[in-house]
Amino acid sequence: MPSVTSRRNWLRRLGWLVLIWAASVFALAIVAMVFRLLLSMAGMTA
Repeated sequence: MPSVTSRRNWLRRLGWLVLIWAASVFALAIVAMVFRLLLSMAGMTA
């Protein structure tokens, strides 16, 4: 049976993984919006 501390460490690692994933998705969305803005300013609209 896993101890409480090992379970807590596992949950903390999972939390960090989710946090890093969410931050990278957010950063990618910001970069995509900047590219879209630059392309629309250049007259390249879909």
